[in-house]
Amino acid sequence: MTRILVAGFQHETNTFGPSLADWTAFNRGDTFPSFSRGPAMRERFAHMNIPMGGFITASAQRGWQVVPSVWAGASPSSYVTREAFERIADALLEDLQAALSDGLDAVYLDLHGAAVAQHLDDCEGELLSRVRSRVGPHLPIVASLDLHANVTQTMLEHADALVAYRTYPHMDMAATGALAAQLLQRWFERGSREPMAWQRLPFLIPLDAQSTWMEPAQSIYECLSAMDQDAVPSFCMGFPAADVYDCGPTIWAYASTQEQASQAVQSLVDQAVRPEPWRRQSMSAHAAVARALQLAHSCDAPVVIADTQDNPGAGADSNTTGMLHALLQNGAGRTFPGQVALGMLFDPHAARMACEAGVGSTIALSLGQSVPTFSGPSDPPVQGYFRVLSCSDGVCALKAAMVSGWSTKLGPSACLEIDGVQVAVVSGKFQLLDRELLRMVAVEPEAMKIIVVKSSNHFRADFGPIASHIIVAKAAGPMALDPVDLPWTKLNPQTRRDL
Repeated sequence: MTRILVAGFQHETNTFGPSLADWTAFNRGDTFPSFSRGPAMRERFAHMNIPMGGFITASAQRGWQVVPSVWAGASPSSYVTREAFERIADALLEDLQAALSDGLDAVYLDLHGAAVAQHLDDCEGELLSRVRSRVGPHLPIVASLDLHANVTQTMLEHADALVAYRTYPHMDMAATGALAAQLLQRWFERGSREPMAWQRLPFLIPLDAQSTWMEPAQSIYECLSAMDQDAVPSFCMGFPAADVYDCGPTIWAYASTQEQASQAVQSLVDQAVRPEPWRRQSMSAHAAVARALQLAHSCDAPVVIADTQDNPGAGADSNTTGMLHALLQNGAGRTFPGQVALGMLFDPHAARMACEAGVGSTIALSLGQSVPTFSGPSDPPVQGYFRVLSCSDGVCALKAAMVSGWSTKLGPSACLEIDGVQVAVVSGKFQLLDRELLRMVAVEPEAMKIIVVKSSNHFRADFGPIASHIIVAKAAGPMALDPVDLPWTKLNPQTRRDL
């Protein structure tokens, strides 16, 4: 029976972010499942929309035996600590050595592709290099990547095949794991890696412009999928907040001939390098709220505002207050009492205070934090009296298609009301990409006139169907909407930051 060692390491590193990803972050289980090792890892992911789940299912269909090692994921943040990375890597390599002694036919890694550690600019390249040094040049290594991966030459050299998500919001995570299994099957049939071609694009793409539901990305990814008969191409648009030399978009492809691979890559590059900008429209916090109020008067469905620069899915801590100040100063809650909501605001102290006081209580709080950002400190905390509308333990079974099979462990959580605005406050970090997260604290999203979501794009999958309008707001936060705003020090000087 074909034996394949499987392991995962997931972290998206915003090197400009405020919080490190230490060993505790990989065991917290808020955004990602907590660290797991051995058979428990295999059972946990078998039915989740996650690459590991897709690969496990595809392996079972082919009669392959999966040898589970480790899976580690932490909420996007600043650097992964040296200790955390080395503990994860050591565990993986220890399991790999044991599996090799029993006979092994391949290795599959469920990776993100944009992880940066305190001592390493290319975590995934380093992991692949260490694995390659153990297994030698002839045992196949395949890996899946996030669409936001900053792909390096080291990664491409040490992996026999890499394949990335093709959707943002990431609806195809499990499907990407299954595609990795398909590429491994092609390796087995050929007996060696397929010819590969690749090119890096000389500019950064803002995160909010990367949605595959909108142009220009939509058309490019449609063409990419259509190429699968002759080649297997991938396009990672990059994570434009990692201060490393190789930050940016990369296109690559595998095919039966070098010519086919090169043609596929060049065709996609020609489409990606275009005269019209990779940029979306945004508004200041106050302008976004004013526009939302104007629209909400004549709309039956909620107006959704994305607080994109405080997105915990991109390395922020989900605790800034710029949008909450804008809602209060524009009288949004007085205009639509009980029909304006904001979430998820990370403030463990406030959540604990609310749960201790109990539903129906009114408590004095300093909500949120002022944090350092690329443009100076963010807005101050909101001081005032808050009414506790609901409390929760933070455990939530998610139902959005993107995160099917997932659940959260966000700790003490509450809905706090101030001046008619409802704020979903949590003790763990998770971007608001599923309506169930609001229902967890008794906020009914469909009944709202205005909803502020701390998210950049993933929210569109579940909130888009109920939204009358979507507005992108640029309130002060650690995740820059425009890469040009960031103080880069290591980025390739030939890479354009401003489109």
